[in-house]
Amino acid sequence: MQARGRYWEDFKVGEALVSGRRTVDGGDVSRFAGLTGDFNPLHTDAEFAKTTPFGARVAHGILTLAVSNGQQNLGGWFEGTTLALLGLDRVRFTTPVKFGDTVHTEMTVKACRESSKPDRGVVTFDVTVKNQHGEAVCTYEESVLMRKRPTGKGVTA
Repeated sequence: MQARGRYWEDFKVGEALVSGRRTVDGGDVSRFAGLTGDFNPLHTDAEFAKTTPFGARVAHGILTLAVSNGQQNLGGWFEGTTLALLGLDRVRFTTPVKFGDTVHTEMTVKACRESSKPDRGVVTFDVTVKNQHGEAVCTYEESVLMRKRPTGKGVTA
């Protein structure tokens, strides 16, 4: 199978990658609550949520993180070339995602380093998830173990 994603060598420090957009709605929150068992009333009880500083139900922070991961994979950058997600660091949920908000993920390559194994390397990204107003709703640092380009294979357009 030919990998469609980018190899370790294809990422350059300072490069920005921007995903497509996705609108988060009540169905997403209900399905996420059912999948995870997180039925916190902030997310699932409209009457309770009215009494919170947000004034209405909001999406789970972890749902926002999961949507961001999905957006990255839909971007195709990692398809067939990722070996492992090594870590998510400094995760912060800075603005609530309200029902009907449309989010996208912006990633900036922070570092590329060799691995101890010759066929792979690590790419570290600064990641920001933004809503339709351009406000950051989630930020984090992500490290991914990537395949290196097979020997003798050049970059193809």
